[in-house]
This record gives sequence, structure tokens and C-alpha cells, in this order.
Amino acid sequence: MTFTSHATTFAGLPVVDLAAGEPLPEVDGPVAWRYANWDFDENTDYGPSPAWAESFARLLDGIDASAVRALVLGSWGYTAFADAPIAQLCAAAERLDSLEALFLGDITGEECEVSWIRQGDITPLLEAFPRLRVLRVRGTEELRFSPVRHDHLRELAFESGGLPAHVLGAVLDSDLPALEHLELWLGVANYGGDIAVADLEPLLAGGRLPALRRLGLRNAEIADRIAAALAGAPVVGRLDELDLSLGVLGDEGVEALLAGQPLTHLRRLDLRRNFLSPQFAARVVEELPGVEVDVSEQETEGRFGRYTAISE
Repeated sequence: MTFTSHATTFAGLPVVDLAAGEPLPEVDGPVAWRYANWDFDENTDYGPSPAWAESFARLLDGIDASAVRALVLGSWGYTAFADAPIAQLCAAAERLDSLEALFLGDITGEECEVSWIRQGDITPLLEAFPRLRVLRVRGTEELRFSPVRHDHLRELAFESGGLPAHVLGAVLDSDLPALEHLELWLGVANYGGDIAVADLEPLLAGGRLPALRRLGLRNAEIADRIAAALAGAPVVGRLDELDLSLGVLGDEGVEALLAGQPLTHLRRLDLRRNFLSPQFAARVVEELPGVEVDVSEQETEGRFGRYTAISE
């Protein structure tokens, strides 16, 4: 499975499309502006798309860039060939001086499969935008991240069909004192998802990311092992929300989770779109009164076994 539609909200704001060379449309209140320029050129070498660079420059010339608080970037050319425009964004940082939220890669499977989306080193974005509060990244081809200090980042998300362990390691080695929301789409080994439970142990031990309140370990083929590890993980005690959705979590994983530490302090537990039986889906709701538990959209294991919601 893959992504089938573009974001309609981002950072709590409705998404409104932009067009190069045109002024900001009139809107009623704050919005997240979305810009995309899909262009397939089979002769393009790997690297930034010249057509994208030109169109994005025209866009910035045609709008009041200082008024942009939230930005959603869709296709930057054909993103299986074209690198993410990270350098161009950083070069525009002085003009985008009010930017607080960035989604890099709002791209559907029809435009480019998630595991083909070329990213690059996203570390400079956090260095260039010290006021950034939300960073969401989709795609892992050539994705790199280095440990960084950022005082204001509150939400960090990596959407992937397979998240490399080195990205997790860099996040955990970063100094992110304000980070409240961490969302990792772990994916599958066949698409580069090589994170093991042992790699998660520094996070689960609770000694990192002091402000963390919302943790998502989503889209994981190791969901049952993660659930078992969370049963005794110190980090769970300070969470408001725990998200294990979109993976291959089964009854055995939920049973281990429920047999561990109390979860009744949670405000929300998201188990949507996994492989729970109706009996266990009902049980987890019953055993956690007062917790908003989402067990909707459960799949049934077929002849091909269980599968994550997003892979290729």
C-alpha cells in the first residue's frame, strides 16, 4: 500500500495550494501553504531539479514570504530522480523568517513511491530555521540526519516504508529539549527499515527527549516486539499519547502490552489498522476505561501474512 492523497491539514492548519508567479490567495485565518511542481524528465541526472529551482524562486518572488508560517512541499520534479530542495530552502531562510512548520514530501504513490523519494541531509534545515516547531519528512532515499541542537522543535516525524537505524540514532543523539512529539514510521526490512528493538532502547529507557509526551512507532513489521518492550519501558509513564498504528500488531503484542505497566494514564492509544482479532480489539478498549483507544480498520491475516500499511 502507499499514500493516495495529499495532506488537507498540517500543523493544525488547513492546507491551501500555491501557484508560482501568483500572489497568496485570500484566506480566512492562518493556513499551511502547499507548493508542488511535478515534472518527469527521464534524462535528469540525480540532483536538484532545475525546473523546480526556477519555479520555486518565482514563487518566492511573487508572494510575501515573510507571511508564510507553515509550508507543505509536494513533488520537486520527479522525486525518484530529483533531490529534495534542501539547499534552496536554506538559502531562502531569511525571506521565510516566520516559518514554523515544514512538511517535506507531501507526495502520493502515483507521483512517486515513498521509498523512492530522494531526500538528502535534512540537518541544515534545523540549522537554517531556528524557529521551526514542526518538521515532517516523507521518504528515505539518501536520507541523512546528524545530531543537532534545536531549542524550539516540538514535533518531528519521519514517514517511510523503511526507516534506517542511523536516522533514529541521530535523533536520539540530538539535543531537542522542546520536542513533545516524535513519530517514526519504521517500515519493513525490504525497504531499508533496519531498526531493531535494541536500537529503540535508549528512547524507551526515558532518559532522552525530556519533553516527550506523544510517541509514534508506526507502520512497523516488528510491532509485536515493540509492544512487548513498551510493556516495561520507563518512557511510557510520561506519555500522553502512544501510537502503534499502521503496522502488523497482533493479539500477542497487545496481550504483552496489557500485561505490563498500567496504561490508564494515557489520553490516547492508537492501534488503528493492525491485525487484532475482534476479541482483543474489544478487550483493550474494555481494560482502558477513560483512554481514547482507536482499534478501527483492523486487517485480517491472509495467505501472504501480515503487512504494514506503507512499504514501497
